Amino acid sequence: MNTFTIESWCKPPGAEKSTPMGLISFRVGEDYRLQMENLEERLAASDETQADISVRMSTLELKTPDECGELSDAQFHVFVKKHDKRGHFFLKGHRKSDDALIYSNAVMVDELG
Repeated sequence: MNTFTIESWCKPPGAEKSTPMGLISFRVGEDYRLQMENLEERLAASDETQADISVRMSTLELKTPDECGELSDAQFHVFVKKHDKRGHFFLKGHRKSDDALIYSNAVMVDELG
């Protein structure tokens, strides 16, 4: 398992751009690591560039910034840059209090190994 503590962002409904929100911490379990690696390979070999993996909130071990509070849902968004075929992912979800989009900075899938 890998734990990441990285910058997060918030984009409330109707906002034009995101604002920094502070550090978010989450753990990527073995099952999600394998799903991301498989997805990275599939995306690199196809015309697709991105896809999502749904996350069970009970398995995430998530700590959000104080101003964020709880998330109502979460996904790992995996994308591949076609020039080097390397996969990246970030955590995204919606804040329970107002449905604002919350997301983390991207991390390379290779860092999960």
